[in-house]
Amino acid sequence: MNERVNVDMWFDPICPWAWLTSRWLLEVEQVREVDVRFHVMSLSVLNEGRDLSPEYQELMRTGWGPVRICVAVQERHGPDAVRALYTALGTRIHLGKEQRGPELYVAALTDAGLDPALADAADDTSLDPALRASHEAGMRPVGTDVGTPVIHAPGPGGRQVAFFGPVVTPAPRGEAAGRLWDGVLLVAGTPGFFELKRTRDLDPIFD
Repeated sequence: MNERVNVDMWFDPICPWAWLTSRWLLEVEQVREVDVRFHVMSLSVLNEGRDLSPEYQELMRTGWGPVRICVAVQERHGPDAVRALYTALGTRIHLGKEQRGPELYVAALTDAGLDPALADAADDTSLDPALRASHEAGMRPVGTDVGTPVIHAPGPGGRQVAFFGPVVTPAPRGEAAGRLWDGVLLVAGTPGFFELKRTRDLDPIFD
């Protein structure tokens, strides 16, 4: 039996592609010897100072709230609570198509078995240093020309690898999820390998 290893994913709750990757990783947990830990990065932090369309600027403005709440939950309750909250937020944001705001945050916290008063953290700028530190820890090994999802994992020979992606829809299930994991680790663990990409011709498929 192989020893189970920790795999770390950095997410922003508003990103549908990160949501799909996270659901894939939960499938991978069932068929490979990995335990997934979730950490916060922020598209709002990543895009500070960039020339954005008005629509994307508004998305980034409203993106601070969910990640601040995740940081507050991490500080108060630890990583298992962040995992539960991410599932609750993503279910409402991406599957339920609910509008981000206090009502959604209270409902998601309640779904995750957490204090709904933590929704007030959405406007708490004192959490931003911790948010930026988590963001930096995730992005440092992969650079700033990518977004979320970012994954850190033990690669071939136990050497730590970090990469953006995979961007996939719908999220593979069962052994198909495991085979994708095997392939991703193979290419990510190849010295000098940087990019494998094709144009996306599908919107996120949530099933």
